[in-house]
Amino acid sequence: MLARVAGLVTRASGAVVAPSRIASAITNSAVTRIRFFATNSTDVFNVHHDTPENNKDTQFDFTEANYKKAEAIMSNYPANYKTSAMIPLLDLAQQQNGGFVSLAVMNRIATILEVPPIKVYEVATFFTMFNRTKMGKYHVCICGTTPCRLQGAQKIEEAITKHLGVGIGQTTADGTFTLGEMECMGACVNAPMIAVADYRNGVEGFSYNYYEDLTPQDAVSILEKLKKGEKPKLG
Repeated sequence: MLARVAGLVTRASGAVVAPSRIASAITNSAVTRIRFFATNSTDVFNVHHDTPENNKDTQFDFTEANYKKAEAIMSNYPANYKTSAMIPLLDLAQQQNGGFVSLAVMNRIATILEVPPIKVYEVATFFTMFNRTKMGKYHVCICGTTPCRLQGAQKIEEAITKHLGVGIGQTTADGTFTLGEMECMGACVNAPMIAVADYRNGVEGFSYNYYEDLTPQDAVSILEKLKKGEKPKLG
């Protein structure tokens, strides 16, 4: 299909350019736009790319305290259905691992649940609640569903991106904030809103809070308070 489009572009323009080069440019442009709007990953197609903190040689294991939590989670399911614990175990691991599910995390959970690693990869790459790349200390998600958009979410996004100097799917240079976009947080009556996941202090210190009925000034104020280690008013 891309080759046919590229051929039409070449003939229409009269330019002497190889269709394969045009097709490549079209593909790269489309992927760049998609990646910019990816909520949880630098690669919306969930293709693994080695990074210093996420490669085949990095290690992960639950702490002793979190193994007890993992065992408590698995005890909720019959022994022959323990794979049902996969999603809550991934969530637990993500909280311990600074907000993202690395290759080592998925492999460890596969070992615990006695399943092929691909079974865990399939789940972790399907649900957008699991982040596949390193995150900032705070994951700030802007609701982008219709009610929030109608109530001013676009201006919230503009204020936050300008204040942080990053776009959707990007992390600030100091590693404090990762900015994301989320579909429907279920509090439409109080639109527009953001949700903030706090990954600074592992499982015990993890929080996931809503901030609603926002103005652009409110949103920036919340970020400033979070950066100072303060606790903005919820709701």
